[in-house]
Amino acid sequence: MKHTAFFGDGEKTFDLPAEQILELERKTGTGVGTIYSRTMTGQFQFGDIIEVIRLGLIGGGTSPKEAQALVDAYARPTPIIEAFQLAADILEARWSGKVEAPAPDAQDELRQAAATGDASAILRARIAEAYAEDYAA
Repeated sequence: MKHTAFFGDGEKTFDLPAEQILELERKTGTGVGTIYSRTMTGQFQFGDIIEVIRLGLIGGGTSPKEAQALVDAYARPTPIIEAFQLAADILEARWSGKVEAPAPDAQDELRQAAATGDASAILRARIAEAYAEDYAA
């Protein structure tokens, strides 16, 4: 039920175990079901999504001090849609247990293909890499 995403200065793990959910409810004065519903329908409060990110970082293993610093530096000043999407992903991972599988690393596939000398594998890896670049752009 953890969610991994690039946030701020690198890949971060986000999780909302029971302790963080209780703290989220305490800090926002709202039940997690209401926060989830408001977020998924776009009716959220800015404080809701900021707290989801901060507490998700803490639940994922970041110290509370560092989590606050990351949120202050990277969540508050960014466009709201970016913070919203991250918060929605964190909540969805906890709510449904669904987590996205990381995309395969085309560079790793290319290195493996080159090591074996498999020309068709090298070609497939390069095609996958080109698609990944197009998708990222």
